[in-house]
Amino acid sequence: MNRTFQPVHRVARLRWRGGGLRAGDSAVPEETAVAFSYNGCGYAVMMATPADLEDFAAGFSLAEGVIASVDEIEDIEVVPADDGIELRMWLAAERMDAFAERRRYLAGPTGCGLCGLESLAEAMRPPPRVTSRVRLRADALADAVRALPALQRLNREARAIHAAAYWDPRRGIAAVREDVGRHNALDKLVGALRRQHIDAGGGAVLLTSRVSVELVQKTAMLGAPVIVAVSAPTALALRTAEDAGITVVGIARDDGFEVFAHPDRVFTVSAERENVA
Repeated sequence: MNRTFQPVHRVARLRWRGGGLRAGDSAVPEETAVAFSYNGCGYAVMMATPADLEDFAAGFSLAEGVIASVDEIEDIEVVPADDGIELRMWLAAERMDAFAERRRYLAGPTGCGLCGLESLAEAMRPPPRVTSRVRLRADALADAVRALPALQRLNREARAIHAAAYWDPRRGIAAVREDVGRHNALDKLVGALRRQHIDAGGGAVLLTSRVSVELVQKTAMLGAPVIVAVSAPTALALRTAEDAGITVVGIARDDGFEVFAHPDRVFTVSAERENVA
């Protein structure tokens, strides 16, 4: 890949410490325009970290409802250009027909993209309901959050990159994806899990960000029953999680966390013993 599109760069800088300035360099994350196209038809442009782009293509397409399964993508081409990167996807004929019809509906009569009530309805579309009955130990979730930083390769270099990971009690952390955008990181994770045919119904999505409504919607589409995040959820995210059947664990720090929705999925060994007794 073109040097410009490496995920992390080293740049010159001056550091002020102890009352003095010292020259040196620091690692900073790249941010690149990434365009999505389907069978030659442009769809969207996102600013993202240029890494794991095939996963990004698949996860974004699933989250946007362009495809229902990664098997509907016949090919993905990563094409560097002067101003960014194009992700060219080729869909099966039946899916492309459905995509073209959906695109015409969303564009509306003005041709200016989502407008008015259509845009509100699309942004607030109800997510699928997660019905997994899995229950996860509180101490195991805390251990998973503590283990995540060591697996954030890009963030160790640049200190400005979000991560989304999938953890379950059998395999531990099975996949980690990183990006300057928290939504992009989760899209990449969704794409990675679906492309590897990993069922997310038995574990938790780990996030290094706050929990917004879009992250709940993407997690519901993935089918994961639990979100664990280092920061807090928004009120709308919690309402959406309640409707979607997703447990939201927030403010996950070294000293514990808070459970905001569907708390029955999180348990402690001591409480289980008391219930048995």
